[in-house]
Amino acid sequence: MGFEPNLDLLRQAIALAKQARDRGNHPFGALLADADDNVILDAENTVVTTPDATGHAETNLVRLASQRFDRDFLATCTLYTSTEPCAMCAGAIYWSNIRRIVYGQPESALYKITSTNPENPTLALPCRDVFARGRHPVEVAGPFLEAEVTVVHADFWDAS
Repeated sequence: MGFEPNLDLLRQAIALAKQARDRGNHPFGALLADADDNVILDAENTVVTTPDATGHAETNLVRLASQRFDRDFLATCTLYTSTEPCAMCAGAIYWSNIRRIVYGQPESALYKITSTNPENPTLALPCRDVFARGRHPVEVAGPFLEAEVTVVHADFWDAS
């Protein structure tokens, strides 16, 4: 890993996940930080309230970032997300040219929490595997603060 993750920024992404849950959406949040760790964009999951099956926090963030910033700038940014990006989000991150990801909870832990809940038909496919198939590198750091992310998911998937 060639960069030092900012865990305060990861905690902000976790707070966005709680905010998404409080608004009736799935508990996921993400933010984009520039090279100086300034938060330049944030997004939360909107799958339930939009409704849009692709309204994951990371995908929503990538859409905003791609409209506002060029690919060269995005290559200098870091995306912080409460939970490891799913395969769809990893693809969006890759194509946006964001080159660094920091996540809290791993996809494997989410898979165990959601079990067979139809609200989260997650793929058992780590983002590192998705990024490894690309033409340019994407550095991935995580999991971090997994217990803090788990709190945001507590009892959510049982009630869905």
